[in-house]
Amino acid sequence: MQVKIQKLSIYLRDWINYFGIANQYQQTVELDGWIRCRIRMCYWKQWRKPRTKIRKLMKLGIEKQAAILAGLSSKSYWRNAKTPCINKGLGKEYLEKQGLYSLRDGWIKYHYG
Repeated sequence: MQVKIQKLSIYLRDWINYFGIANQYQQTVELDGWIRCRIRMCYWKQWRKPRTKIRKLMKLGIEKQAAILAGLSSKSYWRNAKTPCINKGLGKEYLEKQGLYSLRDGWIKYHYG
């Protein structure tokens, strides 16, 4: 996932440099949220087995009962990526620590920084 996130961050930086001139703040925020959700889905899909999902969520600071409920869920990957449990574990701070570039922050820096 590190390599995927690095490549995506490079692409997003270039994208905001090209399209950042537009006054489309709300669409940038929505796209940024969609990208983070998509990355959460990729993590969830990569973990595959319920035992791994539960263990990884607990390692990310999710309480045991919530991690078990999320790990044993039979929802689709995309729907699971939107749940509060996974949003908390794989939140914006975690993804930024992994190296994900934020379109929202890039747009703000482009216009006000």
